Amino acid sequence: MTTNDGLEKLRGWFTGRLPDSWFDGAPQVVLDREEVSVIGTLAEPGIAEDASAAERSGAIAGHVQRFREDTREQRIEIAREAEHRFGRKVSWGVECGGETAMFTQLSVPVMTRLRQSERRVLDTLVEAGVARSRSDALAWCVRLVGKNADDWLGELRDALQHVERARAAGPQV
Repeated sequence: MTTNDGLEKLRGWFTGRLPDSWFDGAPQVVLDREEVSVIGTLAEPGIAEDASAAERSGAIAGHVQRFREDTREQRIEIAREAEHRFGRKVSWGVECGGETAMFTQLSVPVMTRLRQSERRVLDTLVEAGVARSRSDALAWCVRLVGKNADDWLGELRDALQHVERARAAGPQV
């Protein structure tokens, strides 16, 4: 279910299944091979206009934590339904005040082969204390590339969607 049709069906199911009072608008639904992430936007808590940045940050953190605790049982129930229906684990998160907080996420092992020069990059990050292990160092590198290449990765994902549509429209063998 990595096609646009599958993602739209999944997004529609979550939009219809989630309580209307949870989020401002439809949630963002992100899909990969192992996991579905559901990220909804929370209305910002009522904060005085002259509140400091620290007060604003604290209010948002408390608001996110309250949402997480208040919806825990219902999120677990919905996740179980979705996992049974779509065959993927469900992760939850919210966006509030420009910050995104993920409540649950899978950590999936990914195998790779690296040459010595590439392993030395990871070992340097470990020795410098940037990462605890080669695995952490590799995850750090992936996050850095993702952060700095968002536009390019977005274009690549758009191109892949066109390929998927072309495959779906082609002859079925």
